[in-house]
Amino acid sequence: MSVYVVGHKIPDSDSICGAIALANLKNAIGEPAIPARLGELSPETAFILEKFGFEAPEFKTSYAGEEVFIVDHSELTQAPDDIAEATIVGIVDHHKLGDLTTSTPLECWIRPVGCSNTIIKMMYDFHGVTIPKNIAGIMMCAILSDTVIFKSPTCTTADIKCVEALAEIAGIEDFKELGMDMFKVKSAVEGTPVRDLVMRDFKDFNMNGHMVGIGQLEVIDLSVFDDIKADLETDIAALKAEGGRHSMLLLLTDIMKEGSELLIVSDDAALTERAYGKATENGRVWLDGVLSRKKQIVPQLQEALA
Repeated sequence: MSVYVVGHKIPDSDSICGAIALANLKNAIGEPAIPARLGELSPETAFILEKFGFEAPEFKTSYAGEEVFIVDHSELTQAPDDIAEATIVGIVDHHKLGDLTTSTPLECWIRPVGCSNTIIKMMYDFHGVTIPKNIAGIMMCAILSDTVIFKSPTCTTADIKCVEALAEIAGIEDFKELGMDMFKVKSAVEGTPVRDLVMRDFKDFNMNGHMVGIGQLEVIDLSVFDDIKADLETDIAALKAEGGRHSMLLLLTDIMKEGSELLIVSDDAALTERAYGKATENGRVWLDGVLSRKKQIVPQLQEALA
């Protein structure tokens, strides 16, 4: 029986590339595994897979009766809907410990690094398995994406060393140039439906009984949103109502200016002031130096909602 390796709902590059890389490792050590996904590829992820010659993993939403290895999260809200009917055999993650639970022992690789693929590189090293050139390429790109080409405060020395090693294996001479090409793909928002943009990198969190949705769009120039910002605000308000959420946040992140404009609709008008020390003006606030949802948005928000 093969184990399915799958990331979170609305998968990002780390989630997809991590599933492919980890499934390859498991197969190499004699543990049959199949990479899978819970949603459509983002434009960035599609760019990465095409560059290194990969098809998208199998689209699979039901895992009842299956063995599952979770990648890039440990949150019930981000897992398959029927995860309670599956057997979780392992977790690889770089976020806070979530609320997934198991009835049997499992393999856990959880590290405070910038990307799950950094941990998967450590797993290859631990098992003494050579990383194929194309696998090294997608792993490297996932780390560059999650660490915002090393600009994110989540980036660690381990992430940088792994990218350098993976670039050498993949034969990529200028990995930072490739990283910028990835973010140019992310920045191409013209013609994309507003709902698709809001949901491009979106996660739901249960914060002390409050359901909070947080999306993020990382671009190289925030001016790409000038003509559609009001539409984005209308859509996050609609999503809040549709999902019965306490709050909806959308981070518009400028990787060159190294900061984010936060758009928010919330039942708590003073939420950003308590969480980040800055009040919103018409549902917007600029957060200088904020690039990471994981480290600079979620923990402070969870504390403010305690």
